Amino acid sequence: MDEPAELARIINQLMASGPVEVFEDGEPLAELSGMNFDVRREGKHTLVHFWSDERNLVRRVLRAAAPRDGQLVLEVQRFGRSKPGKLELVVVERQRPESRLSRERFRARFRRLLAEAFPDDDLESLTVVPDLEHSFSGSYARGVLKRGGRRWAVMAVSGAEDPATVDAILTFGLVWLDYTRQRAERTAVAGLRLFVPEGASGVTAHRLQAVLPLAGIELYEVDQPMKRTRPVDVRDAGNLLTKLTPRREVEQTLAAAEAIVNRIRALHREAIDAVVPPGTREVALRFRGLEFARWHNGQVHYGLPESRCLLSDSHWPKLMELVKGLANHRNPKTQDGNHPLFRAQGERWLEAMLLGDATRLDAHLDPAHLYSQVPAFSAGDRGVLDLLGVTRDGRLTVVELKVSEDLHLVLQAVDYWLRVRWHLREGDFARYGYFTGRELQHKAPRLYLVAPGLRFHSATEIILRYLIDEIEITRIGLNENWRKGLQVVFRRERGEP
Repeated sequence: MDEPAELARIINQLMASGPVEVFEDGEPLAELSGMNFDVRREGKHTLVHFWSDERNLVRRVLRAAAPRDGQLVLEVQRFGRSKPGKLELVVVERQRPESRLSRERFRARFRRLLAEAFPDDDLESLTVVPDLEHSFSGSYARGVLKRGGRRWAVMAVSGAEDPATVDAILTFGLVWLDYTRQRAERTAVAGLRLFVPEGASGVTAHRLQAVLPLAGIELYEVDQPMKRTRPVDVRDAGNLLTKLTPRREVEQTLAAAEAIVNRIRALHREAIDAVVPPGTREVALRFRGLEFARWHNGQVHYGLPESRCLLSDSHWPKLMELVKGLANHRNPKTQDGNHPLFRAQGERWLEAMLLGDATRLDAHLDPAHLYSQVPAFSAGDRGVLDLLGVTRDGRLTVVELKVSEDLHLVLQAVDYWLRVRWHLREGDFARYGYFTGRELQHKAPRLYLVAPGLRFHSATEIILRYLIDEIEITRIGLNENWRKGLQVVFRRERGEP
């Protein structure tokens, strides 16, 4: 079977029977997806050559096992290496999803990048296989570099991932760093090296301002061909993607819409509120947090987001019917807790309850001053809601709300806290008309993480350990049936078990 013609015949036969994946020493070579091949004799040796648009691979064949069960195993040797390896060609029922193949190809390119950037380090491991038990996503390549008696955890994200995934790398990176340190044997893990696409380091660099230096985190940008890395100086991160809308603009917008807003709120005043979404001159009308109408330039469009209509006098009966349906289904006393209208926008419902009375959360909060998403993010809704309040003695308080388990709650909250601290130091809140009549302390804001008591992610404690001491954090656990009435079931200061 070591004759080139016979080996070529067997490989052709395999490829004709279905999609073939190539593994070298147990690792999939996703870059060879859709490959071509050639088998030839050079001197006394048989060479096998696989290639695709992304990868060339040539190996010397030492021995070929008899093919069986859609699999061919070759004992091969790389040029310049004495130790033989194993090349496997496996027929699969169907090719893996393109997203998985793309991540495998990224892992292979990242492996080569590490060898170029850190030639004195040995790569102990590198994988993109998800591990849900330990909260590791397949969206990131994670591994360990070793040099002498010291290791580095590494993690990278591809430019093919969406921006939210790129920005979330620090959360997963801290969990990976902690996991690596907990399992290190006789070698210290110096820190974590993070690699993000070129031009995409801003959010991560900003968040690193809140991480303890002892974590030992290095941040790098990687160019598009994945040939070079550039270290990012976190000290130059500055402030980004944050702005304050002058309070007078918000009040002017509410005043312009006052007549029609009051008429709509009269349909169910207890449950309907009106807010100005950040960065707009519009008024959103919400039924227990769920938007059902929006005012803009004197006109109102009503209906749920997928079916909006312009409100006119002839449409009032339909609007009244919509509000009646919301009152039936988005009701804390409903018997159908699984109805879509009841389950939708849980964070918004909780936000509406707190905006109505902040003292439900903490008696020290001033109920006259609680704002939603101030400052605003230019990047839009992040999935976690921010409230900004002040205690009766003038201490700013950041409140982050979540009604379901979310690994990213902590660092998203810290991101917002950093921005609020920056605006406080700049004197922006007084300048833009917030907290009128209340003198603000110069002390850094407090941070409240608020969620139903059983909905804090298991990795929350890990991430909290890596934050600077300046961030005073209190976790507030609510009753699971909070829609029927808020109850605080526990308060836990950072560091408490």
